[in-house]
Amino acid sequence: MTATKDATNMDPVTLEVIRYGLVSITNQIDANIKRTAFSPYIYEYNDFAVGLVGPEGQLLAQNTGGMPPFVADSVGMAVRDGLEIYGRDRLHLGDVVLCNHAAVQGPHLNNTVMYTPIFAGPESASLVGFFAINVHWIDIGGSVPRSTDIFQEGLQLRSIKLWSRGEPIEEVYRIIENNTRVPVELFGDISAQLAGCLLGRDLTRSLVEKYGIATFVRAVEVILDQSEQAARAMIRAMPDGVYAGESFLDNDRTGDTPVPIRVKVIVENDEMTVDFTDMADQVKGPINSGYFGGGQTIARVAFKYLMGAGEMANEGTFRPLKLVLPPGKIISADPTAPMGNYSTPFPTAIDTILKALQDALPERVPGGHFATHSGVRFHGKRKDGSQIEAHDSGHGGWGACVTHDGAGPFRTMAHGDTRIIPLELQEAVLPFRIEEFSLREDSGGAGRFRGGLGFRKSYRILEACLLQTNLDRTKYPPWGVQGGKEARPGQFSIVRGSTGVSESIGKRNGLQLEAGDLVTVETGGGGGYGQPSERSLEAIRRDIERGYVSADAAERDYDIRVLADGTVVRR
Repeated sequence: MTATKDATNMDPVTLEVIRYGLVSITNQIDANIKRTAFSPYIYEYNDFAVGLVGPEGQLLAQNTGGMPPFVADSVGMAVRDGLEIYGRDRLHLGDVVLCNHAAVQGPHLNNTVMYTPIFAGPESASLVGFFAINVHWIDIGGSVPRSTDIFQEGLQLRSIKLWSRGEPIEEVYRIIENNTRVPVELFGDISAQLAGCLLGRDLTRSLVEKYGIATFVRAVEVILDQSEQAARAMIRAMPDGVYAGESFLDNDRTGDTPVPIRVKVIVENDEMTVDFTDMADQVKGPINSGYFGGGQTIARVAFKYLMGAGEMANEGTFRPLKLVLPPGKIISADPTAPMGNYSTPFPTAIDTILKALQDALPERVPGGHFATHSGVRFHGKRKDGSQIEAHDSGHGGWGACVTHDGAGPFRTMAHGDTRIIPLELQEAVLPFRIEEFSLREDSGGAGRFRGGLGFRKSYRILEACLLQTNLDRTKYPPWGVQGGKEARPGQFSIVRGSTGVSESIGKRNGLQLEAGDLVTVETGGGGGYGQPSERSLEAIRRDIERGYVSADAAERDYDIRVLADGTVVRR
């Protein structure tokens, strides 16, 4: 696919129509999937992303609210692997390919990319790209998170055709059906994913044929070049230097030894290099990831965070970003390593890249965010023999910045616009009732601007099941910057209905719950920005009045006194 000379000079209006037309198509498919998927994890929580890639697998466009790690490179890697295996000659109109393989993408096996080739022009002879959607398949077997290698984690699909020339391959469907605990829900999600690929393909082909292949190809070239120019301009505005950051995960899920997250960021002229040489080595626990779906994704998401929302994410955006990542690290692990909870390091690693740049970019880098999934999974068998499979994730506080208090509760930097599943829906289909859902007082770090708040959510269990928890950063809380204070980390607790005894619980798998037990999730807050002594008395008074900060915490952190009438004064 090459541009002709008469398409060299792009009409600016046509360029913008094509630029935003591509994003509009991905957003339309995003909306369609939410309307047609079967599991709340997809249609409410939004655990998927939509991407359009070029004929060589380069990212051209993505939906504006998708999971950032899903599109940062996973869809492109899946397509490139398919091209390597099949070649262009064996990828036909109507083919649909699946890939979730750790050696290709590098996340856990649930994240399954589905894509279809886009042919345009006379007799659909020209390959102009691929429409690709990465969806978290809710269950593909396996024993996560007890796994010690990838082979225990479920079904592996490396560039397998689900459809061939417009016809489904029944054997592949049968294999998938017999390797999931919830076939009805999973097949509903797969159907939504398939429909999205096919409609996205057709809409893209219509756009290409409306303007002609040569014009479309030239427009894509210009879009990628402009994104590259914007990225290089951002880097040139930064002071050259070598910047280092360090943080820790609590452990690797098999012991209590902290896992170091160390990074160097090298800024030189208009290029940025993220160096993971000192990152922790591959670990025994299932929190590893591969090179592309791990370290490269982390670097790209952090880089895009620094750029902000003004520029679209595509392959051009990341041309000035270089990566130093030796094999065998926790984020460049061997493809056979356990990866069931692969994304555990992602939020902290992204945060640490930003932390490294806090002195280089004091007006851009915020305090640390809560940076952990804070997830709970209720699973088991109902009395009638049906499967209980319920995931819920915590949303916490983000760090404060130079202009305002931290946001939240939101999901982590690695999660895009994943949302809280409505409580009414949860209660309608899952074996618990929500007894409290509130902001968590005193969870944000103090500062001239206060860190965002976490939340408190309590589940009253209605039927016996098992509990699995996923929490980190309890020993190494979100940090403040420019003199701001750290935030409170998250925590889990349980009150047994039979005894009324309360206990704190950490990372657990297979904890037996009985009807009447109360499980409470308290998520962490975000770090503060600037000296607490610089926060205005009115802002402190307002925080106390709204229940964001207790009077005791305000007096301790801000060195003030709260009078009997609620007035706040300096000591």
